[in-house]
Amino acid sequence: MPIPRPDRQGDRVIAHVDMDCFYVQVEQRKQPELRGLPTAVVQYNEWKGGALIAVSYEARKFGVKRSMRGDEAKMVCPSIHLVQVPVARGKADLNSYRSAGSEVVSILSARGRCERASIDEVYLDLTDAAETMLSESPPEAIEDIDEEALKSHVLGITGADVDGLNNVRRWLCQSDAVHKDKLLACGTIIVAQLRDEVLRKTEFTCSAGIAHNKMLAKLASGMHKPAQQTIVPSSAVTNLLASLPKQLGGKLGSSLHDDLGVNTVGDLLQFSEEKLQERYGVNTGTWLWNIARGISGDEVEGRILPKSHGCGKTFPGPRALKTSACVEHWLNQLCEELNERVQSDSEQNKRVANTLTLHATAHKASDIQLHKKFPSKSCPLRYGRDKIQEDAKKLFDSGLREFLGSHTDGWRVTSLSVIASKILDIPSGSCSILKFFQGKSQSITSGGSLEDILDDDPSCSTERDDEHKVFSYEECSKDGGAPSQDGLINTVCAQKKSIKPKEKGKNSILKFFSSIDAPAKQAQNDTNLLHLNILMVRVPNCTDPQGYDDRRHYTHDGISLRRLDDLWTIRAEDIDPSVVDELPLEIQQEVQGWLRSSKRPHNCTRRSSLLNYFSLDKPT
Repeated sequence: MPIPRPDRQGDRVIAHVDMDCFYVQVEQRKQPELRGLPTAVVQYNEWKGGALIAVSYEARKFGVKRSMRGDEAKMVCPSIHLVQVPVARGKADLNSYRSAGSEVVSILSARGRCERASIDEVYLDLTDAAETMLSESPPEAIEDIDEEALKSHVLGITGADVDGLNNVRRWLCQSDAVHKDKLLACGTIIVAQLRDEVLRKTEFTCSAGIAHNKMLAKLASGMHKPAQQTIVPSSAVTNLLASLPKQLGGKLGSSLHDDLGVNTVGDLLQFSEEKLQERYGVNTGTWLWNIARGISGDEVEGRILPKSHGCGKTFPGPRALKTSACVEHWLNQLCEELNERVQSDSEQNKRVANTLTLHATAHKASDIQLHKKFPSKSCPLRYGRDKIQEDAKKLFDSGLREFLGSHTDGWRVTSLSVIASKILDIPSGSCSILKFFQGKSQSITSGGSLEDILDDDPSCSTERDDEHKVFSYEECSKDGGAPSQDGLINTVCAQKKSIKPKEKGKNSILKFFSSIDAPAKQAQNDTNLLHLNILMVRVPNCTDPQGYDDRRHYTHDGISLRRLDDLWTIRAEDIDPSVVDELPLEIQQEVQGWLRSSKRPHNCTRRSSLLNYFSLDKPT
């Protein structure tokens, strides 16, 4: 249901920038020899040369349309050049177009709040930039206005050629205009500059609409294409809307035509707000009354990254999927692409998606409910290709059972899509190893100590017998290889004996090891477990026959590691003396030395540090 949004207080300058035949331009930048020639981008399949998804203006002059197939386009325009969309995993790969769109967005977003509406269109709120320009260098004070700005189409101003340029100049530079029109004039100059910058830096042309709200800017951007811009002063709104088709589809558009005889948006002006509310409800009635007058309070959201990531494919006619095995194959392909995109988004933009949704279109051979739709299904998104594939298959199976009901034969799927949504910024510090320790904010590798962590957590309290066994690298490894995470954890836990709860607030170092069982079962803690292994086990490719050397650096999987002793910077005043009695005897002696002096003793032997308690080659 449409929701009416009143205009914000104050005058606004909103631009809608739309790229011209964007996919064609991207391909022409790759192949400059195609510029100026009739060209179309085709999403190839076996049937009639594939579907056209973008057509150049040169090809449109011959009658080529996006609704055509490749073979039909060649019949209409024999000289047309058909460029195939890149293919990956058996489907169209749009990554090159997404990247090109990001180039444009990075330029446009420098001048105002930017909302990326799709791969090739952007909304800009230029109000602040226009206000600044109006106060510092208003158009009437500019001696040489850019020619691109003078070529603008200002609705309500007539003229052509030189007269047209002069008319636009007079409109831009009128000193007695109302404030909102002065802002619009500044926005006209700013958008012309941005479009010129996009052309110089990316070789892409674009068209734009400039108005006081998003709705009018969107309507205007497509009025004069390619590579032109259109301005909608407030005085021209009524005539603009009166001449447009109703622009309302679906049941609401049909009802307006059948019940009220409305054919254009301007026809709505004859009905009062009360009449429209009575007929269509308060919200929809007010919304209709507002759009007939060009009123819209929708704000530019300030979003240059997509709200969601989606991967889909259609299977028309005989290509429909009729078995679970076929569905699973294509789900795996879609989920593999989706995984790459969410992982890239996480690494580049520090965002994480939280919801996985599956959509499908399916049909069944015989059912009373012939028009029953395949239900969309969602679940929390787990990162990792295999996990996404597994969850997507479960969602499909659940939807299929609901869709079929008691009828289990004769189904076919004609489209599949998987979507990652509810994308949020990753909280700062969430990549720290201490997320493993129930969200602690202090990091061992940045100067904190293990004892600090244990002392700060009142939940860390266990008690054990005097018998202890030091685990070794060999016990945690299989076939002489690197130790598995689960093997390492299980070995540690198996070697603890007689663990009993203690009073709240009394901590034990053993809680450090017992607490790793639960996180080890969660996929998102793989990175944390890697760092934990580095702390607990001496890395095999870092062996030093002479022992640890203070001046030496070690590596593990290409990662440079400082000597681990340097990371254990424990302050004596932060250690709870009640914990010391629970430690092994050899460590008690060293810790007692720390407690007697605020300085670390320098007379300890090379192999008497806390780290060596976990060392592989510790003498027995």
